[in-house]
Amino acid sequence: MLTLGMKKILVTGGAGYIGSHITEQLIKLNKNVVILDNLKTGYKLLINKKAKFIKGDIQNIKLVRKIIKENEINTIIHLAGLIDVLESGRNKKKYYKNNILGTLNLVKACKKSSIKYFIFSSSAGVYGNIPKACKESMNLKPINYYAYTKMKCEKIIKKYSKVYNFNYSILRYFNVCGASPSGRIGIVNNNNKSLFKTLSRLALKKIPIINIFGNQHPTKDGTCLRDFIHVSDLSSIHVRSLELLIKKKKSFLINCGYGKGYSVLQIANLFKKKINRLTKIKFKKARKGEIPISYSNIDKMKKILKWKPKYNNINLILKNSINWEKKISKLKAFS
Repeated sequence: MLTLGMKKILVTGGAGYIGSHITEQLIKLNKNVVILDNLKTGYKLLINKKAKFIKGDIQNIKLVRKIIKENEINTIIHLAGLIDVLESGRNKKKYYKNNILGTLNLVKACKKSSIKYFIFSSSAGVYGNIPKACKESMNLKPINYYAYTKMKCEKIIKKYSKVYNFNYSILRYFNVCGASPSGRIGIVNNNNKSLFKTLSRLALKKIPIINIFGNQHPTKDGTCLRDFIHVSDLSSIHVRSLELLIKKKKSFLINCGYGKGYSVLQIANLFKKKINRLTKIKFKKARKGEIPISYSNIDKMKKILKWKPKYNNINLILKNSINWEKKISKLKAFS
């Protein structure tokens, strides 16, 4: 494994679901991590005690510049952003300000700074409605405003990397799920409507039924098709990407998935079998802006990173998710 250097790494959104998992892996490698999070969607519970935490917003460019200078940051892993597809359509101004202008502020803070590497969390949503495996070379046609903001952020990073002389890795996430095998971190927000969070709450009888949105999509069983990737595998992709940026000094853009699609109904049925309990499934109207089919072609990712997953197993993902749900159920503030 390559050394990641002694300079510090800034993780924006490090108190969130994915950011906390990336931080966990970096800390295990004895890296110096600084977390910047405004805690609007992040949680103190997820902040790694071995990292330096700063409460603040990426829209505050003076603060970001101060953090970079005072902490000798040479790498930014940027995850801070709003992600609710439905809300993005209702409140475009909010998403433009937070996601697009926030990223622009962060990138501009790299001017005349120690920043050499920039890793950005993009989304498979930038591809739009593609009824086949998504390749990085495809034209981007986002069908919701959230995905549009991600596309714009990608363009900003590509443009300013040349102006401010830093190398970037743009990672297009497919459906992130699961919880850390350590049992220390996972999804906290009970309003999170992601499939594995919902199933975990159902397993603990916190909710009575599985709601599946849409059963008339152009798939075998009519439900959405998704490429689910364990959050710990996704986190290791970030670490590997940084290693490669340091070694090659060359920017790249890759998909982050397993290259296989599962329908929502398939996962629900696997879950019913695992918990061995009668569970009701209710089909509801498809949500606005929902992409029916989304799964990755990971040939480029495998070629560039030479990376292999550790947690590519639906039953394991379910197990980790349920174990985490059991843990936070014991904490009154999050039950």
